[in-house]
Amino acid sequence: MSPDTARLSRRKLQVSALALALLAVFIVVSGITTRRSEAAQLRERTDARAVPTVAVITPGQAGAASTLDLPGRIEAHARAPIYARVSGYLKSWQVDIGAKVKAGQLLAEIETPDLDQQLLQAQAELASAKANATLSASTAKRWQALLASDSVSRQEAEEKASDLNTKQAIVNALQANVDRVLTLKRFTRIVAPFDGVITARNTDVGALISVGGALGSELFVVSDLQQLRVYVSLPQTYVSAIKKGTKARLSVPESPGNFHPATVQSMSQAISGGSMLIQLAAENAQAGLLPGGFATVSFDLARKVGGFSIPPSALIFGQAGLRVATVGADSKVLLKPVSISRDLGAVIELAAGLAAEDRVIESPPDGIANGDLVQVAAAKPVNSSGKPASAKQ
Repeated sequence: MSPDTARLSRRKLQVSALALALLAVFIVVSGITTRRSEAAQLRERTDARAVPTVAVITPGQAGAASTLDLPGRIEAHARAPIYARVSGYLKSWQVDIGAKVKAGQLLAEIETPDLDQQLLQAQAELASAKANATLSASTAKRWQALLASDSVSRQEAEEKASDLNTKQAIVNALQANVDRVLTLKRFTRIVAPFDGVITARNTDVGALISVGGALGSELFVVSDLQQLRVYVSLPQTYVSAIKKGTKARLSVPESPGNFHPATVQSMSQAISGGSMLIQLAAENAQAGLLPGGFATVSFDLARKVGGFSIPPSALIFGQAGLRVATVGADSKVLLKPVSISRDLGAVIELAAGLAAEDRVIESPPDGIANGDLVQVAAAKPVNSSGKPASAKQ
C-alpha cells in the first residue's frame, strides 16, 4: 500500500468515527430533550387536573311573575254527619250514597217501641193528674163558698187552694214530659238539614240504633258540594305576599290540565310549624272537585324588582353562614355572603350580596375556599324560571 492510500484510509476512518460520534451525541441530546418535554407535558396535565373546572352563571334579574304551587285539602262547604236522637231499630231508608237531597227530605225512619210505651205512660200519668187537678179545683171552689158563710175556717180553705196549686203544678210537669216525648218522637224521621249530596250511609234496615254522637256512629253524611273549601298551609316566607281575596288556581290529579278558580277567603293569622293555615273558596257547579281529595293550589306572585336570582345549587351552607362562590378575573374563588329574599323552589331570590357582573359557580365543589384556582367552563345567565340559559363564551 502506498503512503497516499494509507493516508486516505486513515482520513476516512477519522471521518467515519467523527460521524458516528456526532450521531451518538445527537441521539443522546434528542432523547434528553424528548424526555424533558414529556415530563413538562405530564406536569402540565397533572397541574391542569388538579385545578377543578367549574361552570359559572351570571345572576338573573328578579322581576317577572312567578308561581307558587302548594298542596291543598278539599272539604265540602257544609258537611253534616246525622246522628240518631232516639234509640230503636231502623225501619226504612229512602236515599243511598251519591243521591241529591233537598232540605227537609226524608232520609230514613226509626222504629221506637220503647219510646212509644214511654209516650203512652206519660199521657196516662198526665190524664190522671188532670183528673186530680179537676177534683181539687172543684173542692177548693166549694170551700171558698163555705168560707163565705163561715162554715169552715180560713186555714182549711187556704189548704184546699194550696192543694189545687200543687195538683196544677203536677199537671204542668207531666204535660212538659209528654211534650218532651212527642219531640223525641219527631226525631224518628231522619231528614236532610240542607240541600246537598249523601256522601255516606252507615246503616241498614233492622240495624240497632243507639243515641250518641261518637265518631263513626253517624247514620248519614250530607255534604253541600256546590261550593267547596280548600285548606292550604302557607309557608311563613310567603305570608306577606298572600292576602284575603288573592286569586288562585286549583288542579286535581284525576283531571290534569283543568284549572278551577279559587279565592282566599280567610287566614288563621297565626304561625304553627312554620306555616299559616289559609282557607280558599271554590265554586263547584260542574262537580269537578271532590271533597276529601287533594289539589295543587297555584298562586301568582310578583317578584321584587331589582333583585338577583340564582339556582339553589349555587348556595353554600356552612359555619360562616349562607354564601355563594364567585370567580374573579384572575380565575380565583371569592366567597360572598348573601341573604335570601324568597325561596321560589326552582330559583332563589337574593336580598343582598351579589352584583350584576359577578360570575357565580353554579355547583361549587366540596371544600372550595377563598383563593382557590379554578378553570371556567362557560358563563350562563339565569333566566326567569331559574334555569341557566344558553352558554356564551
